[in-house]
Amino acid sequence: MKNFSRHTKHIILFTFAPVLFFTSCNGVPKDETSATPAEDSNGYKLIWSDEFNKSFVDTSNWVYDIGGEGWGNHEQEYYQADNATVENGNLVITGKKEDKSGNHYTSSRMKTKGKHEFLYGKIEARIKIPVGQGLWPAFWMLGSNIDAIPWPACGETDIMEHINTDSLLFGTPHWDNNGHVMKGDTTLYTPSDYHIYGIDWDSTAIRWYVDGKQYHELDITNNINSTEEFHRPFFILLNLAIGGDWPGQQIDESKIPAKMYVDYVRVYQKG
Repeated sequence: MKNFSRHTKHIILFTFAPVLFFTSCNGVPKDETSATPAEDSNGYKLIWSDEFNKSFVDTSNWVYDIGGEGWGNHEQEYYQADNATVENGNLVITGKKEDKSGNHYTSSRMKTKGKHEFLYGKIEARIKIPVGQGLWPAFWMLGSNIDAIPWPACGETDIMEHINTDSLLFGTPHWDNNGHVMKGDTTLYTPSDYHIYGIDWDSTAIRWYVDGKQYHELDITNNINSTEEFHRPFFILLNLAIGGDWPGQQIDESKIPAKMYVDYVRVYQKG
């Protein structure tokens, strides 16, 4: 994975959505025997999912980013596969205090690149994130052509990001329009609970949701504003960063080990 600076710009271009709601999903992980819905109420059909019901991470779905040279954001963790486990029907990504290759923390960053890549659809995950100074969990997507067309021209869709102890959820697209462009939005919520984070992505727009409530939208009709990146396949990523330009370099080690729980990741498409 190439290092690229993808988040140092948030502080200047975000708009803020007024308080839409304070809500949460049930804080108890799902029953492992619960059925995965094959179709939702809007006519979307499930085309791929990982329910994390095995006793191990399914490497037919995921590959790992490995390393710890800051990832373009001056992050402090070393990413390795060992920090991703499956427990009680959840993927668990654990940020730990341990030295590795000059880094003082370890974590995991996983992606479906080369395994499962998607053009349009409803992409969602039910996630419980850790909250603490210096913690930066994310559920996001990158353009599958990133090796040939580097960021930001490959495109990036941040479905969920959270930093520190904020009560703000961030959703952000990044693309190239004679230089890096991003258009983020936020909403207030209770970050430490389970929530369903998702996007509804078609040829006209990308819409951001949390627990079924929309809080952001990007018009991509006819490549408006050079948004052609969002009409190409993307892959999914999950990670827990520790430190970085955006959350800052002060780490509250009383919150470590920090655990990010992912109940499921699901992708639906129409037709």
